[in-house]
Amino acid sequence: MPKPTTDTRDDGESMKSSKHFEELDHSRTEMTENAAEQERESKLRWKMDWHIVPLTSIIFRNAKIVGLEKTLHMEGYQYNIALSVFYVSYILFEIPSNMLCKWMGPAYFIPMATICFGVLTMSTGLVQNFSALCGVRFLLGIFEAGILPGLVYYLSLWYRQNEMTFRISLFIVSGSLAGAFGGLLASAILKIPSIGSLHSWRMIFVIEGIATCLLGIGSWFVITNDPLTAKWLSADEKALAISRLTTERTNADELVDKFNWTKLRRGVINPVVLATAWIFLFNSLVVQGAAFFLPTLVATIFPNQGDTTKQLLTVPPYVLGAICCVATSYASWRMNKRGVFLIFCAIIPTIGFALFIATPNPSIRYGAIFLPFCGLYTYGALTNSHVAANVASDTARSSAIGTNVMFGNIGGLAASWAFVPSDAPLYNIGTGLDLAAMASIIIVATALYFWILKDNKRRERLDPIMEMGHLSTSDIQNLDWKHPDFRWKN
Repeated sequence: MPKPTTDTRDDGESMKSSKHFEELDHSRTEMTENAAEQERESKLRWKMDWHIVPLTSIIFRNAKIVGLEKTLHMEGYQYNIALSVFYVSYILFEIPSNMLCKWMGPAYFIPMATICFGVLTMSTGLVQNFSALCGVRFLLGIFEAGILPGLVYYLSLWYRQNEMTFRISLFIVSGSLAGAFGGLLASAILKIPSIGSLHSWRMIFVIEGIATCLLGIGSWFVITNDPLTAKWLSADEKALAISRLTTERTNADELVDKFNWTKLRRGVINPVVLATAWIFLFNSLVVQGAAFFLPTLVATIFPNQGDTTKQLLTVPPYVLGAICCVATSYASWRMNKRGVFLIFCAIIPTIGFALFIATPNPSIRYGAIFLPFCGLYTYGALTNSHVAANVASDTARSSAIGTNVMFGNIGGLAASWAFVPSDAPLYNIGTGLDLAAMASIIIVATALYFWILKDNKRRERLDPIMEMGHLSTSDIQNLDWKHPDFRWKN
């Protein structure tokens, strides 16, 4: 009888089918685990949002229009000089302040700086002459220098790179809303004849200063340095919060490293940081110009309106800016993109300034003021999150953020001289400078976007062993963005 034969084809198909089902089961398990991990992260993120994000910034000062110059007998360019003095100290102390924030910890530094800023804001309302105003504003710049970069650095200790832009926008937008509610507050205070011996603009500074001091005192009991010190996180949540950050940072074994001069330089002398900082400089020139001189521009457009009406007319552009800032930053977070937004957020403002210059018609000029606010405030969130994402170590991150904000305040210094009395009433020189600044952002941001793509392709061809074989362990740890495994984020 012939021997029974086995069907090897059937056996093979059976083995393939079994393997296929095993792969499916493994895939389902991975999907389930990933879904569970994403759910844990989502819950943790919401918890962090509720405890961390409700930080507010200082209300913009709208005092020029309500009598500051007149009371202090200021003439010609003295108001511009008073603004400039503030930015000199702001620029000088930007990076040192953020280094101090890292050394002290945000939980101590941010409340302290806020309280000191509030005290000096109140002091501004008590000055009696131009010299005293300049002295107080110089001190004011020292303590405000650390607030914005300190808050950005603080958020970087909690959030992933792609989550940063939206969270930064939620307190950057308070700058836009501060402009809106600052106008409402100013108009409301102007209806009060006096508070003791305080009149008009003096009341604005004193009331804002008291509110800022209370904010600083309250934040002392709320802010925690990082996830490890947060009493409102469980042990598992702390571990997840730390692992979320360390896993995406090249060659970084710890969330907060020890201060290192080499890493500090890596955060400052960094091609992406410097290019992004120039973008923020151009943007700040426009934003700070709007903060200082929007009341003046509105007054020249509507010269026959009362002071209260002029203040109220400054409110709508800030509200539009707040809405656009949050919407754009949310889109950046969900798309995990910043480079394209750095380019396109400058287009509508450019059109707005061109319209403002092109016509003397009051209605069109007031309408044109709204267009720049569609993109201006987004850059505070975009640029700071961009520099924070394009370094590896904590020390480099703190110096990179300080560098970006320092450049921004150089733009603020230029803004204090953009709108001078001799350019009134149309202020075409100031708005022309703003137009040039927004056009420059488009050019620099586009060049940066394509350079990042090109340099990342170059890095893909590098051999880590060849690049680092001759380096010691400490040298490798100090490479930061020069590490061959590091990739720029766009």
